[in-house]
Amino acid sequence: MLTATHHIPADGEFSGDIRGTITLDFDNRRRRRIRLKSDEGLVFLLNLPEVSTLRDGDFLQFEEGGVIQVKAAAEAVVDIRCDNTAHLVRVAWHLGNRHLPTQLLGGRLRIRQDHVIEEMVQILGATPQRLNAPFNPEGGAYGHGETQGHDHGDHTHAH
Repeated sequence: MLTATHHIPADGEFSGDIRGTITLDFDNRRRRRIRLKSDEGLVFLLNLPEVSTLRDGDFLQFEEGGVIQVKAAAEAVVDIRCDNTAHLVRVAWHLGNRHLPTQLLGGRLRIRQDHVIEEMVQILGATPQRLNAPFNPEGGAYGHGETQGHDHGDHTHAH
């Protein structure tokens, strides 16, 4: 069985041919070891040295040579629009205060669908719009590009 052992960011360099794509939702793009099947039907083992968050456009390098490109699957998300930048910052603060994975898209924010949070952003005066789209939340400052755990100086925790 082919084995993918290296995670290469989208802007990184790799050797060998692109053997296809693997389309995964956000939850399934945070992995270390799992058996996967590409969009073309190629079965392979993901066996990374540590858990990585795979982002849209990244590559997985096979130890046998070649790569497979990671694609973010469309999933149930909400785009949040605000009246101006100050309003957007205020809503972003409230999302961050709740430790919600959030994608920053210039003049709007993207989160996973959650009726409670959607109601909160409406109360804050923002406009939520439900759609199916790829979800690539911002990595945490303490997680060095990851989105799950972070450090609080003398202790750590994961979400």
